[in-house]
Amino acid sequence: MLTVKAYAAPSATDPLIPTTIERRDVGAKDVLIEIRYAGICHSDIHTVRGEWGPISYPQVVGHEIVGVVTEVGPEVTLHQVGDRVGVGCMVNSCRECDNCLAGMEQYCLNGNTGTYAATDKDGTTTQGGYSTHVVVVEDFVLKVPEAIPYEKAAPLLCAGITTYSPLHHWKAGPGKKVAVVGMGGLGHMAVKIAHAMGAEVTVLSQTLSKKDDGLRLGADHYYATKDEETFEKLTNTFDLIINTVSAVIDLDAYLKLLRLDGTLVSVGAPAQPLPVTVFTLFGNRRSFAGSGIGSIGETQEMLDFCAEHGIAPETELVSADQINEAYERVLASDVRYRFVIDINTLN
Repeated sequence: MLTVKAYAAPSATDPLIPTTIERRDVGAKDVLIEIRYAGICHSDIHTVRGEWGPISYPQVVGHEIVGVVTEVGPEVTLHQVGDRVGVGCMVNSCRECDNCLAGMEQYCLNGNTGTYAATDKDGTTTQGGYSTHVVVVEDFVLKVPEAIPYEKAAPLLCAGITTYSPLHHWKAGPGKKVAVVGMGGLGHMAVKIAHAMGAEVTVLSQTLSKKDDGLRLGADHYYATKDEETFEKLTNTFDLIINTVSAVIDLDAYLKLLRLDGTLVSVGAPAQPLPVTVFTLFGNRRSFAGSGIGSIGETQEMLDFCAEHGIAPETELVSADQINEAYERVLASDVRYRFVIDINTLN
């Protein structure tokens, strides 16, 4: 077993603290990764604070991971020592259910193995990327293209794929009008990706405080949802709406912005239910859907797409001893638009 440095949550209420954890020995099909950067996702905060259900402590979170391969098992064929790689929100799946066999392991019917706070194949609790090293089976390790700046790549493994997947699935592209609800860590990536796909992009944010950023990142239009006229003006407008906020919104008001056969997809994950009136769906044959992360294949496709189109998240680099401060700033929406931890500061 390899003992490595990490930053862990000791409980749901205490600040994260430096500690050490054990990583399993490198198995026949495993890859040992020396982590260089780890993104901070709102999901990390929800998890360690017990807002998505009880977990065991101490818990190391972080599912936006980039680093370099330092050791491979004897049966590994996909990666080699020295490769620049990434790990996202899952590190395994059953490989046997219909969804896994269809290449959709993110929807594993037996439950994929999350990068943290999940039960691994050996019965232990998975520990995430706020650490110096991680051991992952080769099939769940991604190749990070050289064209993507190393220090900015990590958030693509969650924020990037979480927005790319529904945009790709619902065929955002030329001739399509796409709205993005929320201009945060997920929202700013949705804007960049939808723009690169060729869609006409509109941001729907509470205020116009980030309008200049939105237009700079690729939005064609930007509206404040606090302005009641916004909803009247945009009725029956969009083919696709990507809701990125992790808070309760008036779904009916947003659904009415969809044109015939339009779809509103939620990728943000509030802890509370989102009520919807069925009669609102009847109008224009609207659909309300949800989308999780992407498959490993789709995540690699997303990374290659971002490299080809020069897309990278807007990030702020922090040291390990600034993680707790960064959490508070995330909750206060005081980040543009994603924090990334320099894991070298753990050493």
